[in-house]
Amino acid sequence: MSPTDFASPQDVAAALDHAGYLPDTGVATAAYLAIRMGRPLFLEGDPGVGKTALAQVLATITGSPLIRLQCYEGIDASQALYDWDFPRQILHLRAAGDSLDAAGRQELEASLYDRRFLVARPIVQALEQSPAVLLIDEIDRADDEFEAFLLEVLSENAVSIPELGTIRAQTPPLVVLTSNRTREVHDALKRRCLYHWVAHPDFAREVAIVRRHVPEAAEKLARAVAAMVGALREADLLKPPGVAETIDWTVALTMLGAEGLTLDNADATLGAAIKYHEDQLRVRRDLLPDLVERLA
Repeated sequence: MSPTDFASPQDVAAALDHAGYLPDTGVATAAYLAIRMGRPLFLEGDPGVGKTALAQVLATITGSPLIRLQCYEGIDASQALYDWDFPRQILHLRAAGDSLDAAGRQELEASLYDRRFLVARPIVQALEQSPAVLLIDEIDRADDEFEAFLLEVLSENAVSIPELGTIRAQTPPLVVLTSNRTREVHDALKRRCLYHWVAHPDFAREVAIVRRHVPEAAEKLARAVAAMVGALREADLLKPPGVAETIDWTVALTMLGAEGLTLDNADATLGAAIKYHEDQLRVRRDLLPDLVERLA
């Protein structure tokens, strides 16, 4: 679908639902406004709430390629923009031989910086493959200098390459930035974006998500796992389980033939939901027996 096909947040919600993503009203409205206003969408929230998945599904419903830039500590502009294919450039030089005169050598050297030798990284790819969805994932892992660079690129929707000139998007990409809030992102970057906090789903929506992804699971099991995960999120764990863990836990239990949640099968499959050893020890010792008895 074209972005112009979405006349309301309800249209976006229906398209997301059809593509397998069950949004709440806030997510659907934020996505609609980002599409129609052409503004970057900054999604912040705990790990596992569906921020990255939303970007992936936005690419699906808009019929655009998804281009992902995974941020990490130490990432710089060259890893986000472009690089030159040095091995191909050397082969090109060798193929020309040593028989060229001065003018020929000068022309050969200039040809080394032709577009065919440019290795486009995610941001340049997104500018060239317009319209596209550009996912800048976990921006909170990058440093301040990279944020400043991103702010400039997002403002211009263009990149200047000294050897080639300016690459400008014919249609600006739909940019989705995600953050797990391991650190605060600067206000200047947030001001450039529409902001939405992605919360964990409520119980009813989480059950619906699980039923969508694991239709073979017994309804009693899906409800018990969703209730258990919701309780564990309130337990001040080092790494609370996200929606992906709810789905994985349900899949694991279903594969074992479980129709409901018991102390034995919950304990045996706890690693599908709880990924830190310290959290597992605490859950098994202090929480699991009471939660199973109360919620299963």
